[in-house]
Amino acid sequence: MTGKFQLQPLLDIANTRLDESARRLGELIASERSGVQKLDMLKTYRAEYHERFVQATRDGIGPDAMRNFTAFINRIDDAIAAQLRVVEQSRAHTTQGQQVWMAQRNKVKAFDTLSQRHQQQQTQRESRQEQKSTDEHALRQHRNQTRDDE
Repeated sequence: MTGKFQLQPLLDIANTRLDESARRLGELIASERSGVQKLDMLKTYRAEYHERFVQATRDGIGPDAMRNFTAFINRIDDAIAAQLRVVEQSRAHTTQGQQVWMAQRNKVKAFDTLSQRHQQQQTQRESRQEQKSTDEHALRQHRNQTRDDE
Protein backbone atom coordinates (compact mmCIF):
# COMPACT_ATOMS: atom_id res chain seq x y z
CA MET A 1 0.00 0.00 0.00
CA THR A 2 1.63 3.21 -1.11
CA GLY A 3 1.39 6.41 0.89
CA LYS A 4 -0.03 9.36 -0.94
CA PHE A 5 2.34 12.13 -2.01
CA GLN A 6 1.29 14.93 0.31
CA LEU A 7 2.32 17.70 -2.10
CA GLN A 8 0.35 16.26 -5.05
CA PRO A 9 -2.22 19.12 -4.95
CA LEU A 10 0.61 21.63 -5.23
CA LEU A 11 2.17 19.67 -8.10
CA ASP A 12 -1.20 19.65 -9.86
CA ILE A 13 -1.60 23.41 -9.38
CA ALA A 14 1.96 24.01 -10.59
CA ASN A 15 1.29 21.91 -13.72
CA THR A 16 -1.91 23.85 -14.40
CA ARG A 17 -0.06 27.14 -14.03
CA LEU A 18 2.73 25.87 -16.29
CA ASP A 19 0.15 25.03 -18.95
CA GLU A 20 -1.43 28.47 -18.58
CA SER A 21 1.92 30.24 -18.80
CA ALA A 22 2.85 28.19 -21.88
CA ARG A 23 -0.44 29.12 -23.56
CA ARG A 24 0.05 32.78 -22.64
CA LEU A 25 3.64 32.70 -23.92
CA GLY A 26 2.38 31.29 -27.21
CA GLU A 27 -0.08 34.18 -27.48
CA LEU A 28 2.67 36.70 -26.70
CA ILE A 29 4.98 35.21 -29.32
CA ALA A 30 2.19 35.26 -31.90
CA SER A 31 1.42 38.87 -31.05
CA GLU A 32 5.08 39.82 -31.36
CA ARG A 33 5.34 38.12 -34.75
CA SER A 34 2.21 39.90 -35.92
CA GLY A 35 3.65 43.23 -34.81
CA VAL A 36 6.93 42.56 -36.60
CA GLN A 37 5.04 41.61 -39.76
CA LYS A 38 3.10 44.87 -39.63
CA LEU A 39 6.31 46.80 -39.09
CA ASP A 40 7.95 45.05 -42.04
CA MET A 41 4.89 45.76 -44.18
CA LEU A 42 5.02 49.47 -43.27
CA LYS A 43 8.74 49.62 -44.05
CA THR A 44 8.17 47.91 -47.40
CA TYR A 45 5.30 50.24 -48.21
CA ARG A 46 7.42 53.26 -47.29
CA ALA A 47 10.27 52.08 -49.51
CA GLU A 48 7.86 51.53 -52.41
CA TYR A 49 6.18 54.90 -51.89
CA HIS A 50 9.57 56.61 -51.59
CA GLU A 51 10.61 54.99 -54.88
CA ARG A 52 7.44 56.38 -56.49
CA PHE A 53 8.31 59.79 -55.07
CA VAL A 54 11.85 59.61 -56.48
CA GLN A 55 10.49 58.55 -59.86
CA ALA A 56 7.92 61.36 -59.80
CA THR A 57 10.60 63.94 -59.03
CA ARG A 58 12.66 62.65 -61.96
CA ASP A 59 9.62 62.98 -64.19
CA GLY A 60 8.92 66.41 -62.78
CA ILE A 61 6.12 67.14 -60.29
CA GLY A 62 4.56 70.31 -59.01
CA PRO A 63 4.91 71.79 -55.53
CA ASP A 64 1.49 70.50 -54.38
CA ALA A 65 2.32 66.93 -55.39
CA MET A 66 5.72 67.31 -53.72
CA ARG A 67 4.05 68.41 -50.43
CA ASN A 68 1.54 65.54 -50.68
CA PHE A 69 4.29 62.96 -51.21
CA THR A 70 6.36 64.41 -48.37
CA ALA A 71 3.39 64.61 -46.00
CA PHE A 72 2.37 61.06 -46.78
CA ILE A 73 5.92 59.74 -46.30
CA ASN A 74 6.03 61.58 -42.96
CA ARG A 75 2.77 59.87 -41.92
CA ILE A 76 4.20 56.51 -42.90
CA ASP A 77 7.32 57.33 -40.86
CA ASP A 78 5.10 58.19 -37.89
CA ALA A 79 3.25 54.90 -38.32
CA ILE A 80 6.56 53.04 -38.49
CA ALA A 81 7.76 54.75 -35.30
CA ALA A 82 4.50 53.88 -33.54
CA GLN A 83 4.64 50.28 -34.73
CA LEU A 84 8.27 50.05 -33.64
CA ARG A 85 7.19 51.04 -30.12
CA VAL A 86 4.46 48.39 -30.24
CA VAL A 87 7.01 45.76 -31.31
CA GLU A 88 9.45 46.78 -28.57
CA GLN A 89 6.66 46.59 -25.97
CA SER A 90 5.56 43.25 -27.37
CA ARG A 91 9.13 41.92 -27.14
CA ALA A 92 9.30 43.05 -23.52
CA HIS A 93 6.03 41.25 -22.78
CA THR A 94 7.31 38.13 -24.53
CA THR A 95 10.52 38.22 -22.48
CA GLN A 96 8.46 38.60 -19.32
CA GLY A 97 6.22 35.72 -20.41
CA GLN A 98 9.29 33.55 -20.98
CA GLN A 99 10.50 34.33 -17.47
CA VAL A 100 7.10 33.45 -15.99
CA TRP A 101 7.05 30.19 -17.96
CA MET A 102 10.59 29.28 -16.84
CA ALA A 103 9.74 30.03 -13.19
CA GLN A 104 6.64 27.81 -13.45
CA ARG A 105 8.65 25.07 -15.15
CA ASN A 106 11.21 25.20 -12.34
CA LYS A 107 8.43 24.86 -9.74
CA VAL A 108 7.03 21.84 -11.54
CA LYS A 109 10.50 20.31 -11.75
CA ALA A 110 11.02 20.84 -8.01
CA PHE A 111 7.68 19.27 -7.08
CA ASP A 112 8.25 16.47 -9.57
CA THR A 113 11.64 15.74 -8.00
CA LEU A 114 10.00 15.55 -4.58
CA SER A 115 7.31 13.29 -6.01
CA GLN A 116 9.91 10.96 -7.53
CA ARG A 117 11.81 10.81 -4.23
CA HIS A 118 8.57 10.02 -2.44
CA GLN A 119 7.84 7.24 -4.93
CA GLN A 120 11.34 5.82 -4.52
CA GLN A 121 10.96 5.82 -0.74
CA GLN A 122 7.59 4.10 -1.04
CA THR A 123 9.08 1.50 -3.36
CA GLN A 124 11.95 0.89 -0.93
CA ARG A 125 9.52 0.54 1.99
CA GLU A 126 7.41 -1.92 0.03
CA SER A 127 10.49 -3.86 -1.01
CA ARG A 128 11.73 -4.04 2.59
CA GLN A 129 8.28 -5.13 3.78
CA GLU A 130 8.08 -7.77 1.09
CA GLN A 131 11.57 -9.02 1.96
CA LYS A 132 10.64 -9.12 5.64
CA SER A 133 7.51 -11.15 4.86
CA THR A 134 9.49 -13.50 2.64
CA ASP A 135 12.14 -13.95 5.34
CA GLU A 136 9.50 -14.63 8.00
CA HIS A 137 7.76 -17.14 5.77
CA ALA A 138 11.06 -18.90 5.01
CA LEU A 139 11.91 -18.97 8.72
CA ARG A 140 8.51 -20.51 9.57
CA GLN A 141 8.95 -23.11 6.87
CA HIS A 142 12.44 -23.89 8.10
CA ARG A 143 11.16 -24.28 11.69
CA ASN A 144 8.28 -26.47 10.55
CA GLN A 145 10.69 -28.57 8.48
CA THR A 146 13.04 -28.89 11.44
CA ARG A 147 10.17 -29.98 13.73
CA ASP A 148 8.98 -32.52 11.21
CA ASP A 149 12.48 -33.97 10.91
CA GLU A 150 12.78 -34.50 14.67
